[in-house]
Amino acid sequence: MKRSILLFASILLSASLVSAQSDAPMGLPPGGGQPPMGADGKPMGPPPGGKPGPGGGGQQFKTASGMKQYSKDATVKGLNVTSKTSDKSAVYVNKGTLNIQKSTLANTADASSTDDASFYGVNAVLCAQPQKDSKTGCTINSQGNHISGSGLGANGMFAYGKAVINSVNDVVEQTGGNARGIMASGGGTINVVDANVTTRGHSSSCVATDRGGGTINISGGTFTCYGANSAGIYSTGVINAANATFISNGGEGLVIEGTNYINLANCHVTSKFNKWGVLLYQSFSGDAEEGDKATLCVSGGSINYEGTKTGLFYNTNNRDSLCLSNVTLTNASDTLINCKKGGWGNRDTARRGGKLSVETKQQQLEGLICADADSQVLLNMKESSCFSGAFNPDNTAQKATLLISEDSQWNVTKDSYVNGLLQAKTSSIQSNGHNIYYSTAANPQLQGQTFDLNGGGKLLPM
Repeated sequence: MKRSILLFASILLSASLVSAQSDAPMGLPPGGGQPPMGADGKPMGPPPGGKPGPGGGGQQFKTASGMKQYSKDATVKGLNVTSKTSDKSAVYVNKGTLNIQKSTLANTADASSTDDASFYGVNAVLCAQPQKDSKTGCTINSQGNHISGSGLGANGMFAYGKAVINSVNDVVEQTGGNARGIMASGGGTINVVDANVTTRGHSSSCVATDRGGGTINISGGTFTCYGANSAGIYSTGVINAANATFISNGGEGLVIEGTNYINLANCHVTSKFNKWGVLLYQSFSGDAEEGDKATLCVSGGSINYEGTKTGLFYNTNNRDSLCLSNVTLTNASDTLINCKKGGWGNRDTARRGGKLSVETKQQQLEGLICADADSQVLLNMKESSCFSGAFNPDNTAQKATLLISEDSQWNVTKDSYVNGLLQAKTSSIQSNGHNIYYSTAANPQLQGQTFDLNGGGKLLPM
């Protein structure tokens, strides 16, 4: 598995975080701190309100079990194992290192608790879960295996706690509900090279973390989900990916909940779900209870949203950072970024708006950037970025801040309103006959004056 380790180190370097504007008033990148609590893999439904998930359970540690169980170093090849018993994995490792190749593993049973399945790996097909309070953990090196689950909560590949799974050229096929392809919780780690992952059930994201978070590193491969409420990636931990393809037919391309991370380098992401393309939020369901600052950094590759509702990027109930560098954005919606109240929260934060800090480098942007009266948005354009669209066009944002470097350009497509700080040269703005209105209180340096802009429009005080 030396090749795997080298590739995963490469992922971490190529997908490193891009720092956001240092004086941004919201959602600065936390800088790679340890992730807190993890996600529920159910990005869309109504706010859970802290109630137990389907099947109950999940409150106390649950020890997994398996048809084949390994507690010491072992090497197997050509294994054929199917679990038909609830809460029992096909293969379960709790100690030592298992090397498994060219085997067929399946689970057709339903979990008695989908919370226990999501939080601890109970009922997963291939499960690495160390003994409780273990200081040594356990490892699975998986190569060229076929992993399939048809039962409810039969997650494909699952690492919990101090467990590590290294996967190379594996095929994962999931048809059950609440059955993710690749999943880590409780701080588990999974390293994946050139996987082919397909999920078809509801709430079955291809790659996900859950309560307690985890780290998943991906190099290459194709990840496709078809079920409702199933995202290409659902992060409440740290998920890094390079040179991979993620396609969601019934959910978002990407989701981050709470103070957690997704870093993508030269990946291709598509969402065919007609609600929003990428979701940055905090549900306060308990799965990502600690923290409300997410960071999504994307370098190269593409993000494609085929829906027309809400916008490509949707931020709510969270203070988030979005870093884009030379990413091809394709958007069937007229809205690029939307920060507004949603349907998530607890008694203190229910339906609060979003706060999004966006930094771009060598980036093309097109569409509307919007925020409602409960939300804030900051756009910081750097290094020859170009924005063709309107900024806070309905003048509804609680705060809208715009920073444009001298080598960047804004082609205005509709009257826009900047009620926060505005930093830009008039030469960087092509008005196309539209006006830009600024807050005199937030921009005393402009002295309430009116300025002519290229293209016939004006920069005016509100």
